[in-house]
Amino acid sequence: MTTETAPPTAKRVPSERTHHGDTVIDEYAWLAAKDDPDTMAYLTAENEYTEARTAHLAELRGELFEEIRRRTRETDLSVPTRKGGHWYYTRTIEGQQYGVQCRRAVRDGEVDPPVSVDGAPLDGEEVLLDGNLLAEGHDFLALGAFDVSPDGRWLAYSTDFSGDERFTLRVKDLTTGELLPDEIPDTFYGTAWSADASVLFYVTVDDAWRPNRVWRHTIGSATADDVVVHQEDDERFWVGVELTRSEKFILIDVHSKVTSEVLVIPAGNPTGAPAVIAPRRQGVEYTVEHHGHRFLILHNDGAEDFALAFTSADAPGDWVPLIDHTPGTRLEAVDAFANHLVVSLRTDGLTGLRVLPVGSDDAYDISFPEPLYSVGLDANSEYRTGQIRLRYASLVTPDSVYDYDLVTRQLVLRKQKPVLPGPDGRPYDPTEYEQHRDWALADDGTRVPISLVCRVGTPRDSSAPCELYGYGSYEASMDPWFSVARLSLLDRGVVFAVAHTRGGGELGRRWYDQGKMLAKKNTFTDFVACARHLVKAGWTASDRLVARGGSAGGLLMGAVANLAPDAFAGIVAEVPFVDPLTSILDPSLPLTVTEWEEWGNPLDDPEVYAYMKSYAPYENVAAVAYPAILAATSLNDTRVLYSEPAKWIARLRAVAPDGDYLLKTEMGAGHSGPSGRYDSWREEAFINAWILDRLGRA
Repeated sequence: MTTETAPPTAKRVPSERTHHGDTVIDEYAWLAAKDDPDTMAYLTAENEYTEARTAHLAELRGELFEEIRRRTRETDLSVPTRKGGHWYYTRTIEGQQYGVQCRRAVRDGEVDPPVSVDGAPLDGEEVLLDGNLLAEGHDFLALGAFDVSPDGRWLAYSTDFSGDERFTLRVKDLTTGELLPDEIPDTFYGTAWSADASVLFYVTVDDAWRPNRVWRHTIGSATADDVVVHQEDDERFWVGVELTRSEKFILIDVHSKVTSEVLVIPAGNPTGAPAVIAPRRQGVEYTVEHHGHRFLILHNDGAEDFALAFTSADAPGDWVPLIDHTPGTRLEAVDAFANHLVVSLRTDGLTGLRVLPVGSDDAYDISFPEPLYSVGLDANSEYRTGQIRLRYASLVTPDSVYDYDLVTRQLVLRKQKPVLPGPDGRPYDPTEYEQHRDWALADDGTRVPISLVCRVGTPRDSSAPCELYGYGSYEASMDPWFSVARLSLLDRGVVFAVAHTRGGGELGRRWYDQGKMLAKKNTFTDFVACARHLVKAGWTASDRLVARGGSAGGLLMGAVANLAPDAFAGIVAEVPFVDPLTSILDPSLPLTVTEWEEWGNPLDDPEVYAYMKSYAPYENVAAVAYPAILAATSLNDTRVLYSEPAKWIARLRAVAPDGDYLLKTEMGAGHSGPSGRYDSWREEAFINAWILDRLGRA
């Protein structure tokens, strides 16, 4: 039994590891044995200890959960999206954890998406998939595929009931509602239909959880007869499959962290051999979109922030420039419609959309009013259309869905996510909050952007508490987003800030390159610089500042805990990648080999080994005064193994025993945590209650 004053003590079992003449003794390596009763007993004891240590926050957790629930319209309906002869949408129902996937036939003369009163079902609705029925008898549910065939007859969908991202693929006849006998276990994300819906392409993984094979399945045939269309043997690469918006081609995307290759199969000839658009060349990345008689190529060949070109769809060859490379303007994607192209881009740390009318040189950017925002294309299934669907949000503007008329160039708001009155009964008013862009100065003189939001009138005298969020890896950008749960913090006087550190993609490809491989430490020092700047600028004080990050952002949390423990009052590390050296040294683990182009290969390169060891959180735990730490993980996570935070907390307790360390393990979930929306809200309420407690606002 554990008590509030006696945290669990993990046994020490020395395990020796030697690389490049360096021998490391890991006393907690045994925790990686998931089937060891001692492992499960330890994780259970940690959960009991965490529950005991946070029991005084039970009432606050309940309040925070209730605030999320009260502000959320529980029975709601998404803006329907047209595909062929139907409108497709999702409904949520009060009291139910999962969404209901539906469609309704398009009626004569119907141009605008149909609307519903208070989230009620649309007249003539057809339920395609009810996640609540699927989840019966399970504590977890995730959908990997949801793919309606071009003729609207079949639905290919896949389910995961444990969180390990191994999905079972099924096909449903939407005319009868019956499941076909076609059932394929152990599939990955990604499916694509042939033009006549007779063939379904899907993806499977190898033993290291790397998606490496694309298969062809003929509807109604035995899965034993399925054919491997492409197998990727280079362990640095992974594969994906999709049908182009034009429904003319199956695309097989083969990608490593820095190199790509795309193969195509005519959707009208699904048994044809895949043709390569351009052979892979180390360091050259490209994606393909079909448009009429050409393939659009978004690439970085001699273009650090990417350029757009095209080649013949009949005989792919040379790439003809369409949009030249502009340093500082990162082209991220191109979407093709019959009469327009839409390029997603970012410049000066903000996302944007550029429209290129076909046959005209009149390219233009869609403008938006706020100083900080995030915009991108939403679901756009129709190739021949005069309008596009986009999503928009900011730190103060709730998620909004717009249709943009490509002819009149007008934005039409279809729906803004409702924010219902909070506990005081007052409706949400965005003018009561303010957002800012600030800049910190890193050790090497680099200016690092910070996005902030707070209530109007929040003092700038260092008295306000603050949460600082960070990620900084994989060129992923933490663009401004709206959060209902965050309102509970803001209304309690907390400032919320995001550090846009190097390693992310906010300021283009160079920003990413300067925070990876042998420059990875820039991510960590940038975050500390942001924390110091917030204090210097009067936004907060070090004893009122909590840091938070997840996954690779959890690595960031562990690194800054070692680098600047005095800078924070608390740290939340979710599914944290805190033992990266151990993981990246083991090529048998999920994702390891594919990650070498992100972090380096410490197995073969002694310089990379030494560099990673110098910042790996687990390797660098020291006998210092750490801030309070809450580590949250999931037992079935295949991306960041639960053992990493478990080992980290065990070593922290052993080396710096005076600290306040908590480990919370979801025993039936994966990388994204609980799957049901109410369970997710409870998890967020738990973390936010801990944060408020550390900030003195509990």
